Amino acid sequence: MRIAIFGIGLIGGSLAKSLRESNFASEIIGVENSQAHAEKALELGLVDRVESKENAIAEADLIILTVPVNALIDELKYVLERIKPHQIVTDCGSTKGVIIDGVRNAANRNRYVASHPMAGTEYSGPTAAISGLFNGKICIFCDVENSDSDAVETVEKMYRAIGMDIKQMESHQHDIHAAYISHISHISSFVLAATVLEKEKDEEAIFEMAGGGFESTVRLAKSSPNTWSPIFQQNKAYLLEAIDTYIEKMYHFRNLINKNKFAELEKFMSEANEIKKILK
Repeated sequence: MRIAIFGIGLIGGSLAKSLRESNFASEIIGVENSQAHAEKALELGLVDRVESKENAIAEADLIILTVPVNALIDELKYVLERIKPHQIVTDCGSTKGVIIDGVRNAANRNRYVASHPMAGTEYSGPTAAISGLFNGKICIFCDVENSDSDAVETVEKMYRAIGMDIKQMESHQHDIHAAYISHISHISSFVLAATVLEKEKDEEAIFEMAGGGFESTVRLAKSSPNTWSPIFQQNKAYLLEAIDTYIEKMYHFRNLINKNKFAELEKFMSEANEIKKILK
């Protein structure tokens, strides 16, 4: 199968690696706005060649869009308007409701399968691409009833070929869960990093004292703002709800410390420990 990947960064590049290693793709065509990224993707062997959008659309059996979510609706419309009936389009956007609503009346909407592979790192660009990024992870398919069954089946085969399990979900329900599970984690990390940098001016001391706990908690603050700001914008409604809940819990935690209620604090933390039953 000839596959075109629009955007050869962390996700697009890692997909290319995994698809090549699984032998699912007979050829991988890259589409990349950044000339530097295009050259690096070729140098690293992530793609077989880099083409214009028009050429890639004309030649590919399956088109995967891994561009930032603020560009995704326009890119989807552009691709869907130009594909033939046998071609299939999917995306890897971290938001789904706004994207799906944005192409609801687009040409060839039935050939589009909305997907979100739940995988990533804090790094970006083609040099961040790694093998095995998706293995053992979950990919969410949204609103599959609006996609042709053969398109859904093909995209599912692709993700299973690179080691992912598939779950189906309604798009706005996905965005609610993503706000609490993924997006709030990044916000917490950005805020913690900003807090430490504001209060601790001695960078050498930060480096020397940063243990595993701090390092793992603040790791996501190294993520690309250009990627995450549009995600926060698109998922604003659900994200504000998640932030409010988080702040409420933080104030409760603070008050327990302030009022010396350490038995209650221990109980609170013990209840939070229950997450280990889910995240093993």
